[in-house]
Amino acid sequence: MDWSPDIPFNDLPPLPPAGTDLEPKRVLKATIDARTALATLSQAGQLLPNANILIHAVPLLEAQASSEIENIVTTADELFKHADSGGGDHATKETLRYRSALFAGVDAIRDRPLTATTATRICSALQGREMAVRTVPGTRIANPVTRQVVYAPPEGADLIRDKLAAWERFIHAEDDLDPLVRMAVAHYQFEAIHPFHDGNGRTGRVINILMLIEAGLLRDPILYLSRAIIDRKNDYYRLLRAVTADDAWIDWILYMLEAVRESAMSTIRKIDSIRICQDNIAELARAATPGGRDAQFLAVLFEQPYCRINIVAERCDVSRQTASAWLHALVEAGLLSDVRMGRDALFVNDEFLNVLTRPE
Repeated sequence: MDWSPDIPFNDLPPLPPAGTDLEPKRVLKATIDARTALATLSQAGQLLPNANILIHAVPLLEAQASSEIENIVTTADELFKHADSGGGDHATKETLRYRSALFAGVDAIRDRPLTATTATRICSALQGREMAVRTVPGTRIANPVTRQVVYAPPEGADLIRDKLAAWERFIHAEDDLDPLVRMAVAHYQFEAIHPFHDGNGRTGRVINILMLIEAGLLRDPILYLSRAIIDRKNDYYRLLRAVTADDAWIDWILYMLEAVRESAMSTIRKIDSIRICQDNIAELARAATPGGRDAQFLAVLFEQPYCRINIVAERCDVSRQTASAWLHALVEAGLLSDVRMGRDALFVNDEFLNVLTRPE
């Protein structure tokens, strides 16, 4: 393949790659391991009394890690603090848009198959403005330290649209390729096309989750996949480039399969920790306040680690005075802490926040 890093890769080959067996024995073994981990994750998630815990928390953690890969850095504490207000500093707001984009993508594939149009919708949600394929030439991807150009994506809006159309056909091809392998291969191709001026990496990582949901390997976006990628961020970029330079597909596929397996197992461990935390706090809350016997109140405390009086009042159908009394009783018992954010009082489930944010 004739490729130079500083010349637009207009000859990017379509998928599947010609002459390459994408599923040799070691890939098949890794696929089985990753599938087993995903199935175990699905079962573990169903054992939680309130599935909303994962649906609220994991996408935020995924948003944080995926954004950090692109050097958009905020803390999990800031994300959870502003999760229902959309506030915070620029990095926090941008990271919260990742969660919005993920949910927009999930909603989209509930109605129709994943397409290039879905990718545009996701990127638009990420960027907070309408996005379209690149029309201006000159995009170059460089090493952030040395500034040396390492890749030049295809140029020309029509060519980019053609390559996205071929990418879309590969995603929905009726063949025997395992969905996890398809996801890995499609992720490389999307990043190589680099269809948008900005947001391609994060859009591609949202699409990874959507492909697993569409394939029936996940029911909800509860796989914390970007954490495994950021833990081996240098390998992520090195192996992407090795596919372009050397057709090193197998190493790339194995990397992504291991990221899926590792992420699933880590999330399973986090679910176990959440269940233990729930049981501990529920037992102590029952002794501290009548609200501790209210199932909705306990559910609210674990859907997000930051809680407001009005949320408790609405969800539990009690007065603000009662909601405030319940929350302050848990503060007195040492189960929550209270902080101010502007004029709002926030009540923090510190033990739960620690469980969510610590490495598993």
